[in-house]
Amino acid sequence: MKSKLSGLIAVATAIIAASAVSAHAEDLKFKLTNGTNSVLERFYSAPTGVDNWEEDVFGDDVLNPGESIDITIADGRTVCKYDMRFEFEEGSNLATTEDTQDLCQMGSYTIHE
Repeated sequence: MKSKLSGLIAVATAIIAASAVSAHAEDLKFKLTNGTNSVLERFYSAPTGVDNWEEDVFGDDVLNPGESIDITIADGRTVCKYDMRFEFEEGSNLATTEDTQDLCQMGSYTIHE
């Protein structure tokens, strides 16, 4: 009886461990292209429904017209739908732009004027 109980506990532990691994968040990766004629100075993202924007993904960098950059969002979350905010250089004729995308399905994103 004791060995059956030990076996059941081992199986239950393995199932719990396997489900924890499958629920582990994967990094979200996509290529962002600036298809505008203005410098993209800041890019923010946050899961849909979160009230605050995360840090500027670019940090000290910018994305010049026609340039692309590989973006990785490694925030440990298991959601796919993210709000995105794009801010252009001061004096640009482009307004701040926001969009929502499923980043799990998206391999690339081009922002246009």
